[in-house]
Amino acid sequence: MTAGIYSARQKLETLLITKEFGGQMSKKAVTIENYPGFEEISGSELIQKIEKHLKRHEIAIEINTVKDVGKSGEFFLVKTSDQKEFRSKAVIVASGADPRPLEVDGEKEFIGKGVSYCVACDGPLFVGKTVAVIGGGNAGFEAALSLSNYAKKIYILESGDKLKADATVQGRVAALGNVSVVTQVALQKIQGKDFVNAVVYQDRASKEIITLEVQGIFVEIGSQPATSFVKNLVDFNEKDEIIADPKTSMTRTPGLFTAGDVDDVPYKQIVIACGEGAKAAISVSIYLQKI
Repeated sequence: MTAGIYSARQKLETLLITKEFGGQMSKKAVTIENYPGFEEISGSELIQKIEKHLKRHEIAIEINTVKDVGKSGEFFLVKTSDQKEFRSKAVIVASGADPRPLEVDGEKEFIGKGVSYCVACDGPLFVGKTVAVIGGGNAGFEAALSLSNYAKKIYILESGDKLKADATVQGRVAALGNVSVVTQVALQKIQGKDFVNAVVYQDRASKEIITLEVQGIFVEIGSQPATSFVKNLVDFNEKDEIIADPKTSMTRTPGLFTAGDVDDVPYKQIVIACGEGAKAAISVSIYLQKI
């Protein structure tokens, strides 16, 4: 959306293709306290404000899913899931990332039956229940903070021996009183009957196998970039993030730019993603002037 705002301000004929507005911010960022100008705001509220700002400008919006991006001569050809095709001289890929799965037995079987990747979506379903949050980073601790409004007991399970979350958010979770943090967790499986009733893990230090009785599991172990539709046009790093020029955001294909969590910018923050969107759009304008 930031790339769209800046493209419109540059007076470029711009089409924004998206399957939805919001992405990770509306689903995972329950409370935002570090976006300049807002001491505290929910992810959904901030999305609504940016969307309203975007739609003030002359910009075409297509609610759709991109399936493939190719290039022939000076034009890119963008194909959508319903067989529509669009031509352009430049493309900004700002498709973000999808939740990274645990890849353990029982995970896929119990998706929607106790396994969730979205606290904002599913947290209210676990009133008075015991849940586990997988991941000891900021996302995991923020998920625990949100779940504390519903669940009676919360476990945060971290695979490493140290927590990655900021000290501030760790302190807020510690003050809750109903959250237990467990480190050195090697997940084995998720089990249940019709719904989740336990998660099984091995303590990496003691090698003991432990069964933790829970009714819900929230996965917060990071994300994987949504890049399948541009695989033939870009280079990737070891995390499958698109490699782009840090100064211009352009990929190895002239005219193809990236912004946000889809690329190899190391810090995944909302304010940085917005800045990357602005940079990419300005770079597109300069690129088009040159050609």
